[in-house]
Amino acid sequence: MVKKAENIIVGISIGDLNGVGPEVVLKTFEDNRMLELCTPVIFANVKIISFLKKNLNLDSSLHGIDNLEQIVLGKINVLNVWKEGVNLEFGKSDDVVGKYAIKSFQAATKALKDSFIDVLVTAPINKYNIQSDDFKFPGHTDYLDKELSGNALMLMVNDQLRVGLLTDHIPVNEVSKHLTEELLMKKVETIIKTLQQDFGISKPKIALLGLNPHSGDNGVIGDEEEKIIKPAIKKMFDSGKMVFGPYASDSFFGSLQYEKYDAILAMYHDQGLIPFKTLSFGNGVNYTAGLNRVRTSPDHGTAFEIAGKGIAKHDSFKEAVYLALDIYNKRNEYQELTKKPLKVKQN
Repeated sequence: MVKKAENIIVGISIGDLNGVGPEVVLKTFEDNRMLELCTPVIFANVKIISFLKKNLNLDSSLHGIDNLEQIVLGKINVLNVWKEGVNLEFGKSDDVVGKYAIKSFQAATKALKDSFIDVLVTAPINKYNIQSDDFKFPGHTDYLDKELSGNALMLMVNDQLRVGLLTDHIPVNEVSKHLTEELLMKKVETIIKTLQQDFGISKPKIALLGLNPHSGDNGVIGDEEEKIIKPAIKKMFDSGKMVFGPYASDSFFGSLQYEKYDAILAMYHDQGLIPFKTLSFGNGVNYTAGLNRVRTSPDHGTAFEIAGKGIAKHDSFKEAVYLALDIYNKRNEYQELTKKPLKVKQN
């Protein structure tokens, strides 16, 4: 059964309370029209969120709950993940505050797995203060890859521009060690499936970027393109997949070639993120593709330098909510369309 729009429950992990996460969350749902599109559940503490709301001079009404059975549709629900107070100092990295960011995130992830929420939108965390004996992941994506089914892939989205990453949070000097035909083909498979089921593109066209400057210049500047990337592209193309490249990243984006493709696969983090954020910053969304559940986040970090000042723009977080809802609906439509028809017994 397809849910009514307002019945789609959006779980929100609050992120770093000393950053702009709570501000962009509250500003997004200050617009009552958002509550006609979905029901938010903020995983935090209602007293803290009320304090932050007052600090930002916002008027939205919060509905505190102690368990997920108490969710009220059409309200801004705040689940009390913890009861105690937390000392906040806007703009400061604090290990204690980092632990509460992870408490929120882990509780929201469990709720997603248990189907109490339909989609998850994560506010920004600080990757330095979240590390502990209980949480040893570089960030959201790696934890979700462990907790959910499928193979996670970071896909940055802004309208028709979609940039995926072959490798994400690893040092640049280790990228070539991770580059294999098998990994390339696995990531492309994930992108194709995502474009089909989550974006409604039946025959997607994928562009792969080269690893080296000028895509190696036929082996003059590195040989990964000749030995790994080109053979992988040929195998995929010969099997019927619309996969092209490898393209030199600078000219590919500079000449607007990216507009011809449904998605681009970059070989490493900055190769994909620099052009994406240059073209889309403030409106882009980070989507964790390839998993059995939907998770999105804004394209920015904690922005400690402006935290608590009330000047953070919430456009990217709002777009993250919109995209999560769109993907949720598209995925349900896809599953309905691809259901195997029931066999009718012949007399």
